[in-house]
Amino acid sequence: MIEFEEELNQRLSALREQNLFRELRRIDSPQSPHVEIGGKPFLNFSSNDYLGLANDPLLREAAIEAVKQFGVGSGSSRLICGSLAPHHQLEEALADFKKTEAALVFSTGYAAALGTICALAGKDDILIADKLIHASIIDAARLSGAKIRIFAHNDLDDLEKILKWATTKPVSGVWLAKESPRVFIVTESVFSMDGDFAPLREIVELKEKYGAWLMVDEAHATGIFGKEGRGFAESCGVADRIEIQMGTLGKAFGASGGYIAGSRRLIDYLINRARSFIFSTAPVSAAAAAATCAVHFVKSKSGDDRRHSLWQRVAELQARLNLQNTKASAIVPLLLGEEKKAIETATALRALGILIPAIRYPTVARGAARLRITVTATHSEGDIKQLHSALANLGLLSDEKPRPSNA
Repeated sequence: MIEFEEELNQRLSALREQNLFRELRRIDSPQSPHVEIGGKPFLNFSSNDYLGLANDPLLREAAIEAVKQFGVGSGSSRLICGSLAPHHQLEEALADFKKTEAALVFSTGYAAALGTICALAGKDDILIADKLIHASIIDAARLSGAKIRIFAHNDLDDLEKILKWATTKPVSGVWLAKESPRVFIVTESVFSMDGDFAPLREIVELKEKYGAWLMVDEAHATGIFGKEGRGFAESCGVADRIEIQMGTLGKAFGASGGYIAGSRRLIDYLINRARSFIFSTAPVSAAAAAATCAVHFVKSKSGDDRRHSLWQRVAELQARLNLQNTKASAIVPLLLGEEKKAIETATALRALGILIPAIRYPTVARGAARLRITVTATHSEGDIKQLHSALANLGLLSDEKPRPSNA
């Protein structure tokens, strides 16, 4: 025991020395633009609750009613006796929302990525991922045993170069089509740390040209892009040409869980082969009911109004940060470089009543630490002004100099 504790202490000390040590921060209020930490109020610009649904009365009531009818636990995995009516209702709503034949819900987005990729890809296959893909995709690819190839972020030429390698092989100096490996391309539609967009139309054309399969993670796009919030792929007109559509229920939908949407055959196969689905106790009914309520809300006129509010706030922030010429998402990264600087900046902002935690390695590359500002529909114009004032106070804007501490 003593040796074990000493080893852990050394590892923790190394993390502290590298400015990579993390601690849980207890929040004593619901998710909203204004949260309470240690009895103090903070303006929150770090949540993925893009439409402000996490504490919406409609979702809370749906969760409460589900608890009254179905209790607080599911009892088992869904293939045993835990497949409750709210799970089926949610999957039906998601399939209708995404305009696919079927959908399958997992306990988390991480579990959805892990289960899906490991079910579909094996050691003889090739998985090609964007360099900035989410960690869950990389972990899933490694666990699957597939050959992993990374293409430079949003670089179509690099992607095509790898696709050519993956689908042909030299035989006596002649390039012939490979016979066995399946080739997967995996990308996010809106990237979680930079807020930029994948060139989905061009990626779809490449995957069709080379006979690859495409998986797109719409975690940071579902609910806020496209007709009725169906996602960035829908807004690009290519949703029906993507084999595997992935998303989460804990961001714009304000609940929890992850999902895969696609053909009926895909979903049936995942039910039988996705280990993170098969061997997990089913999500609680309250989360499923709240997510179903969110899906219906997002499709409604109220959803349109909420998206309008979100993009109005995003436009206000972009204008104040002189970012008018960039394509808008709800994610605005403020690159700082070194981990120590990111920690110091986040600490300084907390002293001004602003909550934006430092994002550091391994979430982003070493030396690419940042503040990741996220805007929600329930922020006010005053909240945006307060954030701008705090950033200017600290000299974090290119056209601003640090102000005196009593400014």
